[in-house]
Amino acid sequence: MVWPGRHRGGFTTAPATAPTAARSVPPPVLPAAVLALVGCEGRQSALDAAGVGAQEILVTGWILFAGGGAILMAVMALALYAALVRPERFPGRRAWVIGGGILFPVVTLTALQIHEYALARRLAMLAPEPALVVEITGYMWWWDVRYRVPGQEPLRAANEIVLPAGRPVELRVASADVIHSFWAPSLAGKIDMIPGHVNRLPMVAQRPGLYRGQCAEYCGAQHALMAFDVRVLPAGAFDAWMADQRRPVPEPATSVLARGRDAFFAFGCQSCHAVRGTEASGLVGPDLSRLGARPSLAAGTLPTRVETIAAWIQGAQHIKPENRMPSFDVMDGETLDAMAAWLESLK
Repeated sequence: MVWPGRHRGGFTTAPATAPTAARSVPPPVLPAAVLALVGCEGRQSALDAAGVGAQEILVTGWILFAGGGAILMAVMALALYAALVRPERFPGRRAWVIGGGILFPVVTLTALQIHEYALARRLAMLAPEPALVVEITGYMWWWDVRYRVPGQEPLRAANEIVLPAGRPVELRVASADVIHSFWAPSLAGKIDMIPGHVNRLPMVAQRPGLYRGQCAEYCGAQHALMAFDVRVLPAGAFDAWMADQRRPVPEPATSVLARGRDAFFAFGCQSCHAVRGTEASGLVGPDLSRLGARPSLAAGTLPTRVETIAAWIQGAQHIKPENRMPSFDVMDGETLDAMAAWLESLK
């Protein structure tokens, strides 16, 4: 596997893990490690619910898990009892078959089905006139985001979704090419993104923080590198964020940043990308107006830093093959540094 190194030197190969390391772990430790990893909480964990939808899904999951475990224990206990005792000491064999084999599954599964139907209905309940609509379009392999507030011009962003805590939001998702699936497990359930069709998902984020989402439908070679960040802000901070996002980007503060901005236009980047307050208004690629404030670059592929931005500009096709960003390996190092610094300054 290769990872981006300094842009002038291309890429460096990550040191391989010694093959004897895995064999040195005692066998009983491996299952315990797997179970520990499965149970970990984090910003992309369905076990760390921070939204109303995710909380209801988590409760239902625990109900199913506990119920399934109880049924398994009961069945194994009955099987053990039947195997150890004499047949004449096992009364009511016909009743056990009818009650345990027919009535109990029918009643239990019907109750669970009714509960799940009611849950799905609650999770899909849409507000008649949502105060905030976030339109998300999946591309191979990035996310185009537009915020729509009644009476205001739409606000465009990319690969990061910012939401207000405690306020209902309606997500409207679609795809521009193949089927994708939008999933932020800490906040809500997953929903498919289908070309030519808009699906709607209400969401209420409860706890401020930074969460991670992922495309959950295989969509091509770089499906694994199609992630996004969800930043949940307190309601007041979100309003301030929205107002700040509508302002044009500031003028370059130094000659280096000015050189980077000029290089951005000299190499034709404005043909694909937009930067608010400048002549760049491209729609083919992600909006870069606040690139430096986003936690990650290229749909979760790299952390956002000057070095990684430079590496991405120079070797996008090496880092994420077959994406629509060509590798610009023709500019000199100082120009590349300046352009990366200017993009990182857009916050």
